[in-house]
Amino acid sequence: MNKLNSSNGATKRVRKAIITDAGFASRYLPITKTIPKAMLPLGNRPIMQFMVEECAAAGIEEIIIVATPEGKPIYEDYFNNNVNRIRKQLAAQGRENRYKPVQHVLDFPKIMVIIQDPSLPYGNGSPVASAQKFVEEEEAFLVLYSDDIVFGKQGDAKTLVDKYESAPHAEAIIMAQEIDPNEVSKYGIISFKEGSDDELDNIIEKPSKKDAPSCLASYGRYLLKPSIFKYLVLTNTGKDNELWTVDAITQVAKTKKVMVEKTKGEWVTTGDPELYFKAHLGFVIKYEPYGKKIESWVKKFKN
Repeated sequence: MNKLNSSNGATKRVRKAIITDAGFASRYLPITKTIPKAMLPLGNRPIMQFMVEECAAAGIEEIIIVATPEGKPIYEDYFNNNVNRIRKQLAAQGRENRYKPVQHVLDFPKIMVIIQDPSLPYGNGSPVASAQKFVEEEEAFLVLYSDDIVFGKQGDAKTLVDKYESAPHAEAIIMAQEIDPNEVSKYGIISFKEGSDDELDNIIEKPSKKDAPSCLASYGRYLLKPSIFKYLVLTNTGKDNELWTVDAITQVAKTKKVMVEKTKGEWVTTGDPELYFKAHLGFVIKYEPYGKKIESWVKKFKN
């Protein structure tokens, strides 16, 4: 498997990441018929930029975004168009500082945008399978679902890379977050192998509170090895005849070590418009300069 030497001479084990945004996002229609869901904003940055920034902070050198045919040119424009006419106009107005956020985007690691293989079935495993040829020679790679955002000083991408540096024997590492016991029926819940508190046995989908094996919810942040592609195939569909990454990971866990790591940040999901609004509101309150004004605005609206 490929390993590149970093500038300090150390071996770099994880160089690439796959970020997925290839679904229909039907719960967001009509806006998602024109704009990819992960181009919806948090503050003045699209969700996808948070994914890319998380990867960049982990030292990832190449990112593969898997998009819809309609979304591909939008992502390519966003991450590559230098809007030179705007830069020149800002310079003429003495407002060069307003261009800095654009330059920040242009300075990201290499980004390639591909379309999901149309021959694959629906399901969150299909975008990952579509990127196989770009990562199959890597020792390991990251997968990020753009539905899932992680806020905090350390993103999950770095947590995964750091964990793998200390545990390269793991065939996969997945992220999890402790949730309220009353919420377990909404998520996939981690079940550990007997006698272990960090090795995956299974992920139980939406168990009842009394049947939940833990209060750790799994979500879309993984470090995987190319062995995963043995299970991300057309003949290995699961629930609703869809191809599920979680199914492939649990199959790997039957014979290999799959480790579970708790997030050092705060995971929020944008799976539907209500959850997106909650994530957006939470981000603005915590991280935007005008966030402290929200409470007074809400009171005004109520009155």
